[in-house]
Amino acid sequence: MISKTPTASDASATCNLQLAIFMTLREAIQSAAERLAQDQHLRDSARRDAELLLQHRLNLTRAGLLANPARSLTPTELQDYENLIARRLLHEPVQYITGVQEFYALPLRVTPAVLIPRPETEHLVEAVLERLPHDRPVTIVDIGTGSGAIALALATHLPQAAITAIDLSPAALEIAKANAHALELSSRVRFLVSDLLASLSPSEIHAGFDAIVSNPPYIPASDASGLHPQVREHEPRQALFAGVDGLEIYRRLIPQAFKALKPGGLLAVEIGHGQKNDLATLLAGWTQVVFVDDLQSIPRVALARRTVNLV
Repeated sequence: MISKTPTASDASATCNLQLAIFMTLREAIQSAAERLAQDQHLRDSARRDAELLLQHRLNLTRAGLLANPARSLTPTELQDYENLIARRLLHEPVQYITGVQEFYALPLRVTPAVLIPRPETEHLVEAVLERLPHDRPVTIVDIGTGSGAIALALATHLPQAAITAIDLSPAALEIAKANAHALELSSRVRFLVSDLLASLSPSEIHAGFDAIVSNPPYIPASDASGLHPQVREHEPRQALFAGVDGLEIYRRLIPQAFKALKPGGLLAVEIGHGQKNDLATLLAGWTQVVFVDDLQSIPRVALARRTVNLV
């Protein structure tokens, strides 16, 4: 059987049902979940997505949604909900539809200008927090900050940290700035448009930083066809792909970080599946190289300290 990619007209036709004048919350969720489950890419999350999108439309918590399943939707509410389901049937991520993603217990605004923060990246934050002092000032650079997820999580838990959040995309930095403002962290996080560390001043590089952290693009370009459609078709490509083997950014970042860290300074980067050995090779000349596994026992974070003496 040939798999057909859904189009806007397909989704509109799917959702162009004769809307009942009265439909309860329970009935609306069940109907939407059944339609979403017909798509092989959405099947596993169909019920959850149906609930989340109705919560979003009605501005309810999950408890509030489930507390009154017999409540009837108004025709306007039902039509709005159908429109949200139509967008999801086109594989638009729920986070872009609702505009929100939680990361490390922080509510973050997300748009198609930024990569959606993943739970796996929380391992990177945890690893950094375990290795940096919480009781004295530290300087940190977050490279490829996107929504600001890593920088803002670190700022929240390291009250004396001064953080520079860098991204090549001005549009992404606008989202990160908005998130910092909403979390009242704007005074402690500086945002800078830069290709890796290129826009930092020579004096900053010379003084050195205590830590450089990054969740860079690391997916090989050849793997694009195997990605979930919601990732491949909706998230920013420059935040996903890094050359033929996925190592392009690491090859540039690691030498730059070595020069910009203080002696003994920490480098912490998220890595992709199967990249542990390549990163170990790229980190030759560093010390205390450690890899942290995610919950699936996949190496997810690479950590290293800059040697005291330059090599």
